[in-house]
Parts: sequence; C-alpha cells; structure tokens
Amino acid sequence: MKDIQTREDLLYLMNQFYNKLLVDPIVGYIFTEVAKIDLEKHLPVLADFWEQALFHRGSYKNNVLQIHHNLHLKSTLNKKHFEVWLNHFYNSVDENFIGGNAEKIKTKALSIATVMQLKVL
Repeated sequence: MKDIQTREDLLYLMNQFYNKLLVDPIVGYIFTEVAKIDLEKHLPVLADFWEQALFHRGSYKNNVLQIHHNLHLKSTLNKKHFEVWLNHFYNSVDENFIGGNAEKIKTKALSIATVMQLKVL
C-alpha cells in the first residue's frame, strides 16, 4: 500500500468510502433519500474538499457546516450517524492507504466530525 499523494488518490478513497456509506443501514438513507446525492457529481466536490484540507490546495469554496446544518433540518442527524461515518472513513483509509497523509486525513476527519457535532446538532 502507498500513502495518499494525489487528487486521484482522494477520488479513489472517496469512491471506496461512499460505496460503504450508501449501503449502510444507519446512514445510507441520508445520502440516497435525504441529500439525494449524485455520486458522479459529488465525488469531485469531495476531492476538492479533501485536497484543500490535506494538501492546502484546490478550489473548494462551499460552507461545509451550512450544508450539514441544512441537511440536519431535513432529517435529524445524531451522534450515531457521525460515529458510523467516521468508522467507514477510517476503514476506507486503512484498507487502501498507509503513511503520514493517511494518518493526517483520519485526524482531520475526526476533527471535522467533532466540530460538526458541536455546531450542527
């Protein structure tokens, strides 16, 4: 296995991650029924976000907190949703990558999940 090094690595990771999320019985409906994401369009946006978060470059300009707050208004999010999200994120990273950036992205994901719970819930 290699470390996360490129935008293509991030796209691959997000694809693996969302393949888990979309079929999860606890959180899948949030993506398929509430947010109604179009994965083909959503994956590049996710890569933009993580490219900026991990490599400090990219073009992500959206307000992540506002997006999730709006989602919470449509369908109440709870602590378990964030736990499941984070577990799938960690597993997706660990199954595909190893190294400093792999550890860094997991730390950033934990930080984001924590802040979201404090600000959104």
